[in-house]
Amino acid sequence: MNDTPVSAATGTLSSLPRKRRPASAARWVRRLFGGALALAAATALVLALLPAPLAVETATVDRGPLVVTVDEDGRTRVMNRHVVSAPLGGNVARIELRAGDTLRQGDVLARVVPLEAPLLDPRSRDQAQARLSAAEAARRQVRAGVDRARLAADYARREAERTRRMVAQGAVVGAEADRASLEERSRNADLAAAEFGVKVADYEVAMARASLGALKARRDEREESLVVPSPIAGQVLAVLHPNEGVVQPGTPLLEVGDPAALEIVVDVLTADAVRITPGARVTLERWGGAPLAARVRIVEPSAFTRVSALGVEEQRVNVVVDLDEPYERWSRLRDGYRVEAKIVVWEAAEVARVPAGALFRSGAEWAAFVIRDGRAVRTRVEIAHDDGSLVEVLSGVAPGDHVIVHPSDRVRDGVRVEPR
Repeated sequence: MNDTPVSAATGTLSSLPRKRRPASAARWVRRLFGGALALAAATALVLALLPAPLAVETATVDRGPLVVTVDEDGRTRVMNRHVVSAPLGGNVARIELRAGDTLRQGDVLARVVPLEAPLLDPRSRDQAQARLSAAEAARRQVRAGVDRARLAADYARREAERTRRMVAQGAVVGAEADRASLEERSRNADLAAAEFGVKVADYEVAMARASLGALKARRDEREESLVVPSPIAGQVLAVLHPNEGVVQPGTPLLEVGDPAALEIVVDVLTADAVRITPGARVTLERWGGAPLAARVRIVEPSAFTRVSALGVEEQRVNVVVDLDEPYERWSRLRDGYRVEAKIVVWEAAEVARVPAGALFRSGAEWAAFVIRDGRAVRTRVEIAHDDGSLVEVLSGVAPGDHVIVHPSDRVRDGVRVEPR
């Protein structure tokens, strides 16, 4: 009888562990699930308490060309212009010409009817003789200048041809050929200006001789008039004395010139002028047509003072630019027209570029916020040239980096950000 209870007790004892194991496993599962829920809730709470990432505007550092220019307004100017004046006192007839009329050399510009007292005055006759002698001397001087300019132009042409042959043979670099070509163009321009001066000098001699002849006329020849011819072929730029009336010697009557011989004068700050060299490339825009290519001929040696719109005195200097385009492309340009000139002072085919809005001063250095792992990292950068919108970067950032453009005061080092 003792075996049965024992076996029953034994059976009962042996069966108890098998019933507790499922309960224990379920209890551990419930604990793990509760812990996971608590951890998720804590994580959600922490994330909810963390500040949201700042929305920022970003840009990518890349590589590409960079052109640095000096941008200023300019105005067109006829290179060879001449103010036709009354050679002697008298009564000038009404001038029928108008601005824009085409002229040939020798065309009649005005007629001066002599007045008896001034034309027959001995003192005026002596003065006319002196003017004739001075005009002849000036013509001899100008003709000598033409000879010098022609010799210089021939020499520059030979030098340019020799330099181009040496460049083709690889003896010198291409920059030497560019300088020689610029010198050749400058000397040809000087020759053209000197030849124009000869025409003007011939005209002055003719007018002085005509004035003297009119002064020597008899009293019964008062019906004659003094004809004022055009010294050059071109156009009338302005009529300075359109109405009939008495004029004194030297009174300006008309201004004539050749509109096809046009140059552009751009006044720039002296701080910018020191970076501009003769031969520099220029682009002319906003004149009413397609952009035009041009070259700097000369930076004038003397500056002048101009007061800006803000009342600040500025030292500025004129830069004279020649057009490289054929006349047909810019024939609508006239004397005194406004243009916008972009003068190239530095350029490179490929550099590391970053938007100028991504840079800011950090003490005495430049810095930018670079996005790394979703956070803004203040990074010191070294820069070189800039064109106003893009800046050449030498170190600190690399092509492919994402930078924050125009960072606000909420952007700090290590702050979480996201692109807008």
